[in-house]
Amino acid sequence: MWNPGDIVRVTQKTGEYITEVLEVHDTKLLVKVLAVTKFPTQGDLHTSFEVDVPLFHQRPALSYQEKFMTLSQSAIRYNGPIPDYKESVRVAMEREMEKLKKMSLWAQRCLVELEAMHKEAFTNSK
Repeated sequence: MWNPGDIVRVTQKTGEYITEVLEVHDTKLLVKVLAVTKFPTQGDLHTSFEVDVPLFHQRPALSYQEKFMTLSQSAIRYNGPIPDYKESVRVAMEREMEKLKKMSLWAQRCLVELEAMHKEAFTNSK
């Protein structure tokens, strides 16, 4: 199914990358990173949305031409243009930052609404 030289999109840990297949080994591929499509998730993956954890992980994207093994069944053929690596990191990081800013604003608004309902339900009742 896959051959050396194929360009595939793969997820590695919490990031997603455009990669080139270097070697095919039964059910795995050795690939090298060409660009970043999704910046890795920050923080402790075992306790999502918690900030008071022993180690809040700072995860950088994999390096340009970094090699890693991945399951061949998880690779998706990529036919588009391959962006410049450094530019792809910038775009992916800014996209992740914008997503987190929106989530923060949403959480703040939810908290305001919940506090209003709480006040209405529990401070005005006898």
